[in-house]
Amino acid sequence: MAGKPQNLNAFLFLQKILLTKTWSKIYLQRKASNSHGFQPQFNKYPFLANGLETHSDKALMFHTEGALLKSSSVFSYFFLVAFEAGGLLRAFILFLLHPIICLVGKEWGLKIMVFVCFVGLKEESFRIGRTVLPKFFLEDVGNEGFDMVMKCGGKKIGVTDMPRVMVDCFLKDYLRVEAVVGRELKVVCGHFVGLMEEKKPSGTAFLELDELLGKENMDSSVIGISCFDNSLDQQLFSCCEVLYMVSEADKKNWQALPREKYPRPLIFHDGRLAFRPTPLASLRMFMWIPFGIFLLIVRATVGYLIPYKFSTPFLCFTGLTGTLIRPSSFPDRADDEQKQGGVLYVCNHRTLLDPIYVSIVLDKPFNAVTYSLSRMTELLAPIKTVRLTRNREEDSKMIGKLLKQGDLVICPEGTTCREPYLLRFSPLFAEITDEIVPVAIDFQVSMFYGTTASGFKFLDPFFLLMNPTSHCSASILEKLPKSLTCQGGGKSKFEVANRVQAIIAKALNFECTSLTRRDKYMILAGNQGIV
Repeated sequence: MAGKPQNLNAFLFLQKILLTKTWSKIYLQRKASNSHGFQPQFNKYPFLANGLETHSDKALMFHTEGALLKSSSVFSYFFLVAFEAGGLLRAFILFLLHPIICLVGKEWGLKIMVFVCFVGLKEESFRIGRTVLPKFFLEDVGNEGFDMVMKCGGKKIGVTDMPRVMVDCFLKDYLRVEAVVGRELKVVCGHFVGLMEEKKPSGTAFLELDELLGKENMDSSVIGISCFDNSLDQQLFSCCEVLYMVSEADKKNWQALPREKYPRPLIFHDGRLAFRPTPLASLRMFMWIPFGIFLLIVRATVGYLIPYKFSTPFLCFTGLTGTLIRPSSFPDRADDEQKQGGVLYVCNHRTLLDPIYVSIVLDKPFNAVTYSLSRMTELLAPIKTVRLTRNREEDSKMIGKLLKQGDLVICPEGTTCREPYLLRFSPLFAEITDEIVPVAIDFQVSMFYGTTASGFKFLDPFFLLMNPTSHCSASILEKLPKSLTCQGGGKSKFEVANRVQAIIAKALNFECTSLTRRDKYMILAGNQGIV
């Protein structure tokens, strides 16, 4: 009699191994009314997309990392949280722990990353899931996985191994997913303690699924898409009527989701890192930072003290390259009216260096008007910068006075935009002068963004000049005909502002929007962007 419990335990252990093997090799199908349980059937990946067409009206539950994203590794996303929310030291600690994270297994590795990245952070001010991570998630979405998820027209439920706070905004706001299943983080006195809530006990999967579906969909069947190596949510996916499996070999052939297929366009995002921080890319960044600081000092000193015609070749040699496109009929200032005042160069806003680049490429000094600029940036700027007060009458008089002194650069968007979109142009410039020259600027960086909405703005020039390479493309466009201006053509200031915005957008192949500076800062920082 003593041997029976041992035999029973051995039998259960063997059964568990066999079931695990089965999950990693077959396509599973189960109906709630089927008393025989699972009916294994092997199907290759191409069958997956075709099979979903027959279930287009049913609810769908999918595993985010395994069935939607091309990469199943979550290290990059935790590194972004550590760097952007916790700082350079926290990110470096996470990087040093990466070998241990790989060795201890999926569950414990996840716990280590959660603790390092979240311990001590304020719950109320944590915005990385809304402002930084969606960009990198969207760039990692597989086109094939996205098509599979979108083929189901019923309610969509996203399941993730990461803390829900990291993926909730991405799935709900950008992919229109109705519900997200992920573990919550424990909070004490308003701060994360670096621990996740325990999983729900065994046997509650059906109750949890009914709660997610809601009363109106409680009786409907659920289709599931998961991955072979997903061991953390098998209990929940076992409730699906039909379960499709995706292998890592299939995902290697996936293509990135094109920008035009984004359910919601990505216009605003924050954060300093301009690259996906894989372990190897993170190593390159840490190795570059000491040299980047030295290069920052050299670039700033040369650009500030040496005239443009001598400093420009040196800056290009250090990696700050640029191209200039000028029209055949460039304004020559020979007209009597032009001699009485300067030309207003109206450009889109990509970085804080935009007015400086216009001054460099035209090889003459400019004044620049800005809405919000840190004191540090004003001190480092080699050209004169003047702050606008946001009072229409005062700003109009100030711009008119500066134009009488010479040429002037203005960025009517009022803030920078990293993506290929133009924000609404403030019409203030249109009613001041008819001498308007649009300037189209595009700026690409290799490692760090030199702009931020929620971070320390005084660090913007430092991060920008620390990039290994950057490239600025400036196109000086044709001067706006006087027949299309306010004073010479009788156009309204709004018509002129919108026309200039459209001209610049066409030159850059960007898209115009009606979003404003206030919209950007309310989304990314929760304020109106006043420095």
